[in-house]
Amino acid sequence: MLLLEECVLELSVADSKVGIATIRGDWVIGNVVPVFAQVKQQLQAQQCAQLKLHGAGLAKWDSRLVLFLYDLEAYCVAQNISLDMTDMPAAAQGLLKQASAFPVRESGQKTQQAVSWLARLGEQSLSALRQTKKVMAFVGEISLSTARLLRGKACFRQRDLWLVMQECGPRALPIVTLISLLVGLILAFVGAVQLKIFGAQIYVANLVGLGMVREMGAMMTAIIMAGRTGAAFASQLGSMQVNEEIDALKTLGISPMDFLVLPRLLALVLMLPLLCLYADFVGIVGGLLVGVTMLDISFMEYLVQTQSALALHDFFAGLFKSSVFGVLVAIAGCMQGMQCGRSSSSVGDAATSAVVAGIVSIVVADAMLTVIYQIMGV
Repeated sequence: MLLLEECVLELSVADSKVGIATIRGDWVIGNVVPVFAQVKQQLQAQQCAQLKLHGAGLAKWDSRLVLFLYDLEAYCVAQNISLDMTDMPAAAQGLLKQASAFPVRESGQKTQQAVSWLARLGEQSLSALRQTKKVMAFVGEISLSTARLLRGKACFRQRDLWLVMQECGPRALPIVTLISLLVGLILAFVGAVQLKIFGAQIYVANLVGLGMVREMGAMMTAIIMAGRTGAAFASQLGSMQVNEEIDALKTLGISPMDFLVLPRLLALVLMLPLLCLYADFVGIVGGLLVGVTMLDISFMEYLVQTQSALALHDFFAGLFKSSVFGVLVAIAGCMQGMQCGRSSSSVGDAATSAVVAGIVSIVVADAMLTVIYQIMGV
């Protein structure tokens, strides 16, 4: 059995101002460390202005030494005593510096340092700036990948594109049908409550038709795709990032932007306008159901009124919006997936961020496009 030397702390006074603490022995678990309260009484009795630690006789040590030095340093700071620990092991000084970096509550749990609102504002601004740089860099990489596609040099499999189009298009029809029908019904009910007062319930057809074709069809479809497809893109690419499959593609000389991102971007840009047209039709059917069954409007009257209210440029306005929304949803989903961390929990975070970023960008883009349409007279 290995015997441990006793922990020893000897205090002496070199002159009236400088105290010397000599530390010897094994300061490890299993040995009795000097009681700090007794050490403090001796220091108070000496009334020195400076304290030097000598650790030449120190053999083994662990966290017990660091804790003792931590208490000693705190006491010296409180009593305005200059503490010299240059003779102590460098590793112990490093651990003591890390332990002193964060204040500790009396309960032993660490507390966060108070941060001013100005510092928080600065951190948020820097974080927003870094995120903007990441978005711009990702958009730049997509632009380069699109340029390679137009020159016929992009590397991806066509069957992957068809597979993603199938996921984004036909398999999304049930949820698009349900939401669009309900939106058409809601628009019709909201309009009927007011228009019926003036006997103008026939204009419910105008309200539903214009509302679905110009705004709600494109926006609701895009929001559905952001929650369904954007999150799926982020999860798929994030899982590939965790499993180092994207690193493997880079090692093989295959661009992940061409092979993974470009098919998903193309699929959404192509499928979202088609889904938007389908949502417009289903929403108008929802308004038709309300008009025929509750407002005493005949089937033909509703159709004729809807036809007279809609023009071709209304459809183009909605289709252009849906194309823009498709790009935004694809960028949000793919960017969060490609920038996902290496842990499994980061995949969930990436999916959540993709949905939030997609929906926010859709609403902002819709507002901007609506203002532009208004200015252009579209």
